[in-house]
Amino acid sequence: MSQKLVLVTGATGYVGGRLIPRLLQSGFHIRALGRSHAKLKSRPWAQHPGLDVVECDVSDLSSLTKATYGCSAAFYLIRCLEAKEEALAQKAAQNMAKAAADADLERIIYLGCLNTTDEIVHVLQAGPVPVTVLRASMIIGSGSTAFEILRHLADRQPLIFAPAWLRTAVQPIAIRNVLWYLERCLESDEVLGQTFDIGGPDILSSLDMIDIYTQEAGLPKRMFFPLPLPGSTLGSYWIHLVTPVSGSTVKALRAGMTAHATCKENRIVSLIPQKLFTCRQAIRLALQRAQERLIETCWSDAGALRPPEWVHCGDAEYAGGTILECGYRIHIQAPLEEVWKPIIGIGGQTGWYFGSLLWSLRGWVDRLAGGAGLSRGRRHPAQLYVGDALDFWRVLDVEPCRRLALLAEMKLPGEAVLEFTLKPLPDGRTELRQLSKFLPKGLLGIIYWYSLYPLHVWLFRGLLRSIAKAVGKPITSGPHRFCSKLQQECSISAEAD
Repeated sequence: MSQKLVLVTGATGYVGGRLIPRLLQSGFHIRALGRSHAKLKSRPWAQHPGLDVVECDVSDLSSLTKATYGCSAAFYLIRCLEAKEEALAQKAAQNMAKAAADADLERIIYLGCLNTTDEIVHVLQAGPVPVTVLRASMIIGSGSTAFEILRHLADRQPLIFAPAWLRTAVQPIAIRNVLWYLERCLESDEVLGQTFDIGGPDILSSLDMIDIYTQEAGLPKRMFFPLPLPGSTLGSYWIHLVTPVSGSTVKALRAGMTAHATCKENRIVSLIPQKLFTCRQAIRLALQRAQERLIETCWSDAGALRPPEWVHCGDAEYAGGTILECGYRIHIQAPLEEVWKPIIGIGGQTGWYFGSLLWSLRGWVDRLAGGAGLSRGRRHPAQLYVGDALDFWRVLDVEPCRRLALLAEMKLPGEAVLEFTLKPLPDGRTELRQLSKFLPKGLLGIIYWYSLYPLHVWLFRGLLRSIAKAVGKPITSGPHRFCSKLQQECSISAEAD
């Protein structure tokens, strides 16, 4: 194993989560940096003997300096998509430059965007450590932002409303090629401190790429309806509605595609040679991975996991308000392992087992309001990591055969958590508890909770019965109401089925 210790920031992001296992396989010792220790430790590569996992926020210079100490190089894979976070992103980059200087790093490797003014590059380059910058326009791979937009536009619309920026020339590159460039930049002195444009062999528009996707997916040719406005906020909003990609991400993508996003030079091709996949080959591979449900990372993996404080303290006095709850339990004539299977597989294409129309309606309402909606789905049909997106939820905690906790990311007048917990019973049965907790924000939050409470009661009781049906074993008791705050049953068998 190589004695070099390499720092990887953004370790649970789309690129970082794919780069780390490749570096480990090549013999590098990796220090994976992320804001959530639980999110890092849930990754399949987290137990590798050549890996150190460090919880650290790059906005904290002291902790970043400690994390950087002893490393020889660093990958800076953190990007800002929203204008309101730009100042924080620049501060984080300043911290990286200073921490790298204090740790006497040999190099920093940064992955940025073509055709955009990237202040992060200037901030990193202002430090004494050489920075190698790779600039890509559009990365194609299963779960990537670009591929998910192409896939959902083509799959869901026979007539595609196309804003002007979708007709801009781009030079897409396969994620495999990006990872190869990143890895080889670690040991090549020829690329030290230089900036390179990276792209595949094809120059074409996003509409051309949709045509290629439909051919590879065996779909009829799509018709395009141009939206004439150059900035086309309407077009960006439409893409937000029909694809799982968030509005802020679409806006950032649009900003980088208002002019030709193609490579101005290709020096890296000779410095780090490799077989560059064509756009068709990249789309074909991504489509195969998506169809086989073998997606390593997804665009929705990125971002901080911010559990509300009240989830941990469990006390309204500390939370600053009243925590409202709706919980039910059932006993199923089945062992833990059998009951866990439909729990861990909930959402995505499987759905929510009961009240599908209501879940879909809530997803569309959320999407119209600018939220995540149900279209994000899930990365894998039977596997969840902490921090994974799950429809309009985010996975807070996963304890196999024991607990699944989800944080709501839909538009709400408050904060909500949905929990499923399993408990073995002495006679081989399993107790399944489903608990919804809500911290309202103001009067609107209280009105929201109590106006929908009867619907939640009906929905959650039906959900538990449907999960038992999916298990294929009978319910021996329940649904009964329970209240976690009092640690005792709030109602008894009068509410039984």
